Amino acid sequence: MGKNKSANKLNESIQSPFAQTFFHGTKADLKIGNLIEVGFNSNFGQRKNAKYIYLTATLDAAIWGAELALGEGRERIYLVEPTGLIEDDPNLTDKKFPGNPTKSYRSVHPFKVVGEITIWQGHSPEQIKAMKDGLAKLKEQGIEAIED
Repeated sequence: MGKNKSANKLNESIQSPFAQTFFHGTKADLKIGNLIEVGFNSNFGQRKNAKYIYLTATLDAAIWGAELALGEGRERIYLVEPTGLIEDDPNLTDKKFPGNPTKSYRSVHPFKVVGEITIWQGHSPEQIKAMKDGLAKLKEQGIEAIED
């Protein structure tokens, strides 16, 4: 009986045409091709002029971004491509989730909008309330959601 040669190829390194997918949750109404850039008011905290923009490699973290974003617009999740270097988001990875399990990152370089996720399941109203209550408690203690 002959050996299946194709089985051996499974252990070889194979180039994939797929790159890491990144998401950006917001209430901003963006179009494919738009750039998300620093210099605008943040969707969070005191709405200061943003020094960084944020993205994540997990849909759940992007959903939280959309649900917690300030403003009156519809919650949106965009697929984005970074145009430059990204780094771990120290607001989450250093303080709340060591090791970056949320796969949250930030950059000073723009993100290009390449698509929009239009069907997704948000968190329950109870989960959102608990998260917002927790953020409000931190704010009372002088701890902002985003520290540059």
